[in-house]
Amino acid sequence: MTALDIVKAFNELLWNHFLMYALLGVGIFYTVYLGFPQIRHLNLAFKYAFEPVFKKKNPGENKVSSFQALATAVAAQVGTGNIGGVATAIATGGMGAIFWMWLSALLGMSTIFSEAVLAQKYKKEYHGETVGGSAYYLYYGLGSKWLAVFFSIAIVFALGCVGNMVQANSISIALTNAFHISPYIVGFVLAAVVAVVIIGGQRRIISLAELLVPFMAVVYIIGSLVIIFMFADHLPYVFRTIFHDAFSMEAAGGGAAGTVMKYAIRYGVARGLFSNEAGMGSTPHAHALADVKDPSEQGFVAMAGVFVDTVLICSSTAFVIMLTGSFENTSLKSVAITQAGFETAFGESGIIFLAVSLLFFAFTTIIGWYMFAEMNIKFMFGKKGVKPFRGVVVGCIFVGCLFAADIVWELADTFNGLMVIPNLVGIVLLAPQVKEIYRNFLARRKAKA
Repeated sequence: MTALDIVKAFNELLWNHFLMYALLGVGIFYTVYLGFPQIRHLNLAFKYAFEPVFKKKNPGENKVSSFQALATAVAAQVGTGNIGGVATAIATGGMGAIFWMWLSALLGMSTIFSEAVLAQKYKKEYHGETVGGSAYYLYYGLGSKWLAVFFSIAIVFALGCVGNMVQANSISIALTNAFHISPYIVGFVLAAVVAVVIIGGQRRIISLAELLVPFMAVVYIIGSLVIIFMFADHLPYVFRTIFHDAFSMEAAGGGAAGTVMKYAIRYGVARGLFSNEAGMGSTPHAHALADVKDPSEQGFVAMAGVFVDTVLICSSTAFVIMLTGSFENTSLKSVAITQAGFETAFGESGIIFLAVSLLFFAFTTIIGWYMFAEMNIKFMFGKKGVKPFRGVVVGCIFVGCLFAADIVWELADTFNGLMVIPNLVGIVLLAPQVKEIYRNFLARRKAKA
């Protein structure tokens, strides 16, 4: 048995037999515990998320708005999973997986609400910069140093190192296939651009996210809507199949053991949660940055992030794949399935469109993930650890563009899984604090009405 086989077997156990159910369970728990906030108060998610866009900033004001924090969170959430992960879910779990992806997003909204609230409550000022996230509420809220350090180590490897290698590799493959650019050139340019951005610190990363995220999301969604319009006559069939397969007790095809519904749930939920990152402990780092009057406000903003990531962007990918039938080609895997869908609609231009979209998605994920990992470097080592870490990240990005070792992809899943465990422990044990903050917020709103 090779090292790759061992890591794969561990990931199968960790994700498909434990974490998927744990994340789903925490989502159900918080949904019921808080009284279905994502349904009763969804309007507040959009109000607090997008209202700051239309407010004029005072000259010289340097505070991070809710929208800027949201853009930074979405920058990290929206990555190759929105293109390749959704394709894998449909190819393996069938069209019914999309229903369960939507359900996981609905439940994940309550989980991410709790993470953002706790990130706001336990954020700290560090050398003129705001820092916060899971390690901070595990340490200052739960009082557990070892859980906080365990989380920090896991996220530094998961996002800063192996995770960014995976994202860089996706960019390299997309640009090489679409424009025939040498991976060495892609690696050098990408590493240099990332270096320039991250040397500028939090402010530069936030400013870039605020600029790129709305643009890339809108362009990708419009491109997908054009395809949906082109194949609109297939929509009734697609919707019927989504809901039929989501609850179908028929035997799964291809010799797979179990029902169609079983695989739809497994892959729909797994890909949905992996994409929107609800409960994983990553996005609280962005939501800690926002300057808000009440932690609950940022909790609602975090909900809007899940909506944008899963309901809008993942669904856009899903409908392109389902309407064009690209997932039926069993020789294609991951991003190639989505690429085939765009190619069916737009020809060679579709390949280029997807390559550019993937470039933006993966690049913003790299800089978002770097910032989250950097906060944990500061938590463990202080400011002296930042410069060496920047060098490691830039090196990982260059190397990631040159080759795609399967072990790197699997290790990314492993460390992602390991960082989820302490985070879930923290948000469950700190649930009474989340509920108290939320209740006080609703009471104040009621008093003002």
